[in-house]
Amino acid sequence: MLDKTYRPAEVEPRIYAAWEAAGAFRPRPGGAPFCIMLPPPNVTGSLHMGHALDQTIQDVLVRFQRMRGREVLWQPGTDHAGIATQMVVERKLAAEGKDRRTLGREAFLREVWAWKEQSGGTIVRQMRRLGASCDWSRERFTMDEGLSRAVRRAFVLLYRAGLVYRDKRLVNWDCALETAVSDLEVQNREVDGKLWYIRYPIEGEPGRAIVVATTRPETMLGDTGVAVHPDDPRYRDLVGRFAVLPLVGRRLPIVADPATDPEKGTGAVKVTPAHDFADFAIGRRHGLEAIAILDSRGRLNDAVPEPYRGLDRFEARARVVADLEAQGFLVKVEPWRHVVPYGDRSGTPLEPFLTDQWFCEVKGLAERAIAAVREGRTRFVPKAWETTFFNWLEAIQPWCISRQLWWGHQIPAWYGPDGRIFVAEEEEEAFRLARAHYGADVPLVRDPDVLDTWFSSALWPFSTLGWPERTPELEKFYPTDVLVTGFDIIFFWVARMMMLGLFCMNEVPFRDVYIHGLVRDERGKKMSKTLGNVVDPLELVDKYGADALRLALLAATEQGRDVRFGESRVEGWRNFVTKLWNAARFAELNGARWQPDFAPHACRLPLNRWIAGEISALARRVTEALLDYRLSEATMALYHFVWDDFCDWWIELAKPLLAGDDPEARAETQATGGFVLARVLHLLHPFAPFVTEELWRTLFGAPGGLLVLAPWPEEREPFFDASAAEELGWLVRAIGAIRAARTELNVPPSARLALLQQGASPVTRARLERYREAFERLARIGAIELEERPVPRHAIVVVVDETTFALPVGEVVDLERERERLAREIAKTRAELDRLERRLADSAFLARAPAEVVEESRERLSELARNRARLEAALARIA
Repeated sequence: MLDKTYRPAEVEPRIYAAWEAAGAFRPRPGGAPFCIMLPPPNVTGSLHMGHALDQTIQDVLVRFQRMRGREVLWQPGTDHAGIATQMVVERKLAAEGKDRRTLGREAFLREVWAWKEQSGGTIVRQMRRLGASCDWSRERFTMDEGLSRAVRRAFVLLYRAGLVYRDKRLVNWDCALETAVSDLEVQNREVDGKLWYIRYPIEGEPGRAIVVATTRPETMLGDTGVAVHPDDPRYRDLVGRFAVLPLVGRRLPIVADPATDPEKGTGAVKVTPAHDFADFAIGRRHGLEAIAILDSRGRLNDAVPEPYRGLDRFEARARVVADLEAQGFLVKVEPWRHVVPYGDRSGTPLEPFLTDQWFCEVKGLAERAIAAVREGRTRFVPKAWETTFFNWLEAIQPWCISRQLWWGHQIPAWYGPDGRIFVAEEEEEAFRLARAHYGADVPLVRDPDVLDTWFSSALWPFSTLGWPERTPELEKFYPTDVLVTGFDIIFFWVARMMMLGLFCMNEVPFRDVYIHGLVRDERGKKMSKTLGNVVDPLELVDKYGADALRLALLAATEQGRDVRFGESRVEGWRNFVTKLWNAARFAELNGARWQPDFAPHACRLPLNRWIAGEISALARRVTEALLDYRLSEATMALYHFVWDDFCDWWIELAKPLLAGDDPEARAETQATGGFVLARVLHLLHPFAPFVTEELWRTLFGAPGGLLVLAPWPEEREPFFDASAAEELGWLVRAIGAIRAARTELNVPPSARLALLQQGASPVTRARLERYREAFERLARIGAIELEERPVPRHAIVVVVDETTFALPVGEVVDLERERERLAREIAKTRAELDRLERRLADSAFLARAPAEVVEESRERLSELARNRARLEAALARIA
């Protein structure tokens, strides 16, 4: 017997344990393989709304394909998250009075592994609470030995192909973390700063100077030139001469370079090749020296005059400006709003930093990835994201793959006594290579740097399947079927998996890439702690259950659009789960049971033939939507069937049959109810796995075993009775229209009205007679007059097909007052519509307004248009 109330907090842990005990999530041989790779969350992470959306979508797809008989592998795992994890452990050590550098590398790594074992599994446990049906027996970690071997093999192969090399270049340097970071890990922020104008004296011409402007005066201590545009007449006579660097006295060649802008500032720029990307290029073109003036922590080094040595970069800025002013070199200072690069992890300003790093030449790899998508070997859904993918790859630059961290995959490169590099998968091989080169054993020193976390992540689709070994899993599941991810990591991850998958496996890593939007708050704003609009998915699971959260996310997931989300949505879907539970209780109390030999064709009652046809159509609709990644459409189709067709109509219309004296009608209706409800549980299971599994067990006794492993309702011979569909469709429209009119015109629910008709065909008259009880009970009708007579005054008019229905309401509703009320509401709605239409036609508004405000205005416009149509229809119903 079903409990009166569904209690997800009690049910969900028990159901999940049963799935795991049955090995339900492991691949089951027999069907065609289907594989999804879980984007590995950071081992430091906790489940947030983005994870919840991403993993719910994947879980729906794998549960759907599992039920369709595919041999499904959803490969889980976590990412070692180099910078993030090192920061977490360093903070932990600092709280204990310890320091990474004091501990040393080996001891520090032991601390990280200990932390990982103790705290690193949080997000995996949280995923289980959401219902994720990953094959946990295959869970991987990017620092596992097997994956580490794959990383070493890929590095060596790229090196031997000439695609990995070491070079001294400018990189984005995080002084707080003391490591290089990639361009993709840079946050460009607009800040209010200053622009300092500085006089650089011209050598040999007392009293003459060239004025340069800079936002970073401390870097002038590393200047090695001044550049002007070759066509700028103001400085033509100075090209080839020298300026003198204030505070230092260094001679600076004045060079002509087209990269300078005569219209910006003074048209002359200081050139600091070691601390500016544009200056680095100018310096290379003109052979200027690159003088690095900062150490790894952003302090000035011994390359600057003694008074500035050891100062922090921002302290040095203040000291340099004061000295320039004191010595008469500072011309003026202007407020200046400009963009400053910040590290996305440390939150501190980054520095262009000249250092030796490892790079991967990716242009050729990118061309192969572009070709694979253009040829259709990998498909983006929605297709519009292909343009973003192409644009980034076509402009790609060499990838800096080394990081100055301790936690991560240490680069498999060793240096001989003369600095020669030996790249090998294992230390023994490196010594063998060195011995062959030097003719004797020599000491080797391993490169201390580690690889960018995204390097190992790029190998995830095949390293987790056993590569570089040709394992059975690799042969079976690669390439994978679909990657589900947000658009924000197309560059970080998707493109790199494509490039390295094609390089290492000579095949794309996935056939489809389904790109979903970001989860935003109900107003379309990005969730952030600063705005205080962050929603914790686990709190929602605790309050409403995992199924309600999953359904709320899926219903809001439209292709190509961000997800607007709020707690009220989850509450609404909790109500849906309750509605399903109550429908199951009704079925149980009225003897509806699962009958495996039930045949819709054998039903004789139009009501039952209609609902059997509707569930057949629903199965086709949901299947097609899932195959095309239209998750919102599938979710809403299930919602409307369960709430409207089954609960609001079939159950209500079936009540007299189930309580009546006709045993055949009762038995048929009981069997139909059991069949339809069982079919609903199958179709709804990928979306709401917990409540459906519980009802399958408690209501039907789980015939054939767990629902998670039950076959999907494939409609090979779809059932449809056109006559029943027309008749019940008419009944639903007629009663629905009468109920809507009553509500819109404030007819008291207790008022039982007469129902008059005009123009009814003989078929409609017969239906009115046949369904008289349904009209009286569901539309609150007191009497149906089949004789045609004129529509009286003070009546509500409803038109359904060829028939005009009239409901006299003069004694219970003041129609004149209702007419006035509707007219006022229509006028108010039209005024707001006009205002919004003018706003959205204003190009100035569209240019300056945030995207979420524009989207909110468009949604409001659509809502108002629907409301106006509803109000005008209601007004038209007043006779």
